Amino acid sequence: MGDFNQTVVLDAIRRSSAGLSRVELATISGLSAQTLSNIARRLLEQELVIESGKVQNGRGKPRTVLTLNPSARFAIGVHLDPAVITFVILDLSGQVVAHSTRRTPLTPDAGVVITEMGEAVTALLAEAGVDPERVLGVGVASPGPIDAVRGIVVDPPHLLGWHRVPLRDSLSAATGFPVVLEKDVAATAVAEIWGSHSESPENFIFVYLGTGIGMGLVSSGTVLRGTSQNAGEVGHIVVDPAGPDCFCGLRGCVAVTCMPRNLVEEAVRAGVQPHRVNAADPGAVEEAFLQLCAKARDGDAAARAIIDRSARRVAKAVSVLTNALDVDRVVFGGPYWPVLAEAYLDLVPRTLRSLTVAPHPADLRVEGTAFGTDVGAVGAACTVFDKAISPDTRRLLLGH
Repeated sequence: MGDFNQTVVLDAIRRSSAGLSRVELATISGLSAQTLSNIARRLLEQELVIESGKVQNGRGKPRTVLTLNPSARFAIGVHLDPAVITFVILDLSGQVVAHSTRRTPLTPDAGVVITEMGEAVTALLAEAGVDPERVLGVGVASPGPIDAVRGIVVDPPHLLGWHRVPLRDSLSAATGFPVVLEKDVAATAVAEIWGSHSESPENFIFVYLGTGIGMGLVSSGTVLRGTSQNAGEVGHIVVDPAGPDCFCGLRGCVAVTCMPRNLVEEAVRAGVQPHRVNAADPGAVEEAFLQLCAKARDGDAAARAIIDRSARRVAKAVSVLTNALDVDRVVFGGPYWPVLAEAYLDLVPRTLRSLTVAPHPADLRVEGTAFGTDVGAVGAACTVFDKAISPDTRRLLLGH
């Protein structure tokens, strides 16, 4: 109970940009003045908060304001995408203090990739001058499916040779830190929750646009991870009945119409791209896809038609979930969001609202993430903080 109460107080301070006095914290948390005083003392001793001045509210003694100490703790975030690996270091306030990227090695040997990830983490810490003793751990966002209990990545379709790879334990051995494994779309949703500073429950869908497409689901401020922690798979939602056959037996699924490799194939058939690319090489697919997006932005009508069509298809897939979950916000992000943002923000809201059955579809907001292409890595780091310092009522249960 004491640990839970401390996380409640620390979270309240974190969410307040101006800081809070002990009296304000007691009001917010419902804790007694004595309990709050004890918690504040512990937080100060652990250097998680600092006293940052006094405020005078009416008569009486000025109140001391407690604010978060951002440099007290750090978390490392790693986002493993088949095309690129992103690394960030976050301070306790959620600000990125260091960032780097590396091309994902095109090899069936997962051990080679994990070794490079460990080396990149060590290099980034040294570059940022962060004391490893202040690092709570590493969060890694990985394509699914994952076995969250065992920390295993299970046959992700776009990572060649990754069959039941023990990523959590292997990366922990490579870095020397405890590691939290999170599915990539869940991590993006965690980033949005942590970065919002909102005190009201949030209900939104995060649409991840990378080598693959997935959706993170948030209801009442909680990420919906599902029984196996693999919620968010949308590859077999039908968005174009006239589209190509999918290996699942349906036609026109997201998996065969909306992924970058599918759009590149469309561009080849339309004569927009001169030749086919190796679909098994994420780097080659990325290069061709970026060329397609550049042509669309530069006014190539055929290229723009392909991108516009993809926006409408994705909107149809999103509408299935907005209608099922009755959310009021859709957030887009991921490695390819910057090159798709203009077309998607133009077409997705209109298409989505025409398919939404909620009473007030005009209130459905569609926006891009504030975290840019780093959102997966930021979310992975936030999962470390989330497990360490966020209030979780499950901690009140015996055995947790």
